[in-house]
Amino acid sequence: MLDKLLAFAISYQKIMRKKIPAPVIAVLSDNLHEIESHVGLDNLFTYADAPGEPPVGSKQVKIQAWLRRINKESDFPLKILGKIIEEYMELSDELAQDSYQWGVNITAQKQELKTKLIKVFERCNLTYINGGTVSDGNSAPSKSLLEVIKGRDIPSIEAEFNRALNNVNSAPRDAVSAACNILESIFKVYIEDEKLPFPQKQDLQGVWKVVRDDLGFDTKLVQDDDLKRIISGMLSIVGGIGAFRTHASSAHGEGRKVYNLKPRHARLAIHSAHTLALFVLETWDEKKSKKPKSV
Repeated sequence: MLDKLLAFAISYQKIMRKKIPAPVIAVLSDNLHEIESHVGLDNLFTYADAPGEPPVGSKQVKIQAWLRRINKESDFPLKILGKIIEEYMELSDELAQDSYQWGVNITAQKQELKTKLIKVFERCNLTYINGGTVSDGNSAPSKSLLEVIKGRDIPSIEAEFNRALNNVNSAPRDAVSAACNILESIFKVYIEDEKLPFPQKQDLQGVWKVVRDDLGFDTKLVQDDDLKRIISGMLSIVGGIGAFRTHASSAHGEGRKVYNLKPRHARLAIHSAHTLALFVLETWDEKKSKKPKSV
């Protein structure tokens, strides 16, 4: 199973390290110079581990040149970007007090920058996660899953979701471990909430068997051949991700064989886990909606 997953990962579209998109650079260079002084910009970019000395020129030129240098010289440009914008993205709309400098409302300018960054991130398929992280691993199923779990008040799942996306580039082994933990946590919550008996062995495969049996995930019950193949592949995802965590993630010590785990492998595991997790949660919701309400 692990060999098949790795083979698929190798044939998967190669995803190079994500650079800071040009529209994001434009928003920052057009707005950040109105908020920060030259010294403030130098301190901000240095704090974020931006490479090199401060570029010469106006504040706008400095911001644009430094962001482009980050794209050219840094291994993880989005990691640096997250540190640069952290203060503005986590500015509370309710708690922020107006701050004036030379008659200009700096707080209002920060709020405006935050709004513009949120909009440009949506266009560029980026996601900001509290703590100074900008993620490019947040695919369509990941975005949908995030919306679903935020409405369920399950801190353990949300924590693993964030850990997976936070580490996809910098620590792919941790990201794979978190992707597997997301599935395991969802399955355990399902068993507990549905008052089902826990299996004797509460590993990923054990709790998954209880959930799939209760939700009726059985290819024998599906008549459409195409859908049957999709469900069959979905069922194998659990085995593949579980094996991946055992042999290639940070959840276990390594033996003689060391896997050269790369961010694209971690993304494959994360996206697969998120797709399955979303399908399970949506099927669960549909099942609950069909239950007769007690009087």
